[in-house]
Amino acid sequence: MVKVGDTAPDFTLKNTQKEAVTLSEHLGKTVILAFYPGAFTGVCDQEMCSFQENLAKLNDCNATVLGISVDSPWANAEFSRRYNLEFELLSDLDRVVVEEYDAKFVGLGGIDGYVSANRVVIIVDSEGTVRYRWVAENPGVEPDYEEIVSFCSA
Repeated sequence: MVKVGDTAPDFTLKNTQKEAVTLSEHLGKTVILAFYPGAFTGVCDQEMCSFQENLAKLNDCNATVLGISVDSPWANAEFSRRYNLEFELLSDLDRVVVEEYDAKFVGLGGIDGYVSANRVVIIVDSEGTVRYRWVAENPGVEPDYEEIVSFCSA
């Protein structure tokens, strides 16, 4: 499990344009990894819209948001378009990053064996060290957005 104080494992995932995005490309900035179970699932819609609403504050403190789910780039692209999201949504189709960051949830929507991302927020500092980790008790729980903005602003 990736813990606070650990070096964040590097990864490369596809964005909504099917372009590779690598975590280490963001060294020098704070990165908020916002794992979410699935596009168009109510609470995930609220979560990504809340990150969008706070994006200016996060950008002011040199933070970049990367949303990560197991959804396809096409589903993420439509999700991003519908809510006018101005940050990257990344597809972890093989569930490698979800596993590596201990951010998986099994059984979403009552589907036995289905592996999705849980709702997890990890903040990686400009040097690549994990400084914050929040894990939802279940996928229906949202993070404290004010706490995340405050943490990034500190």
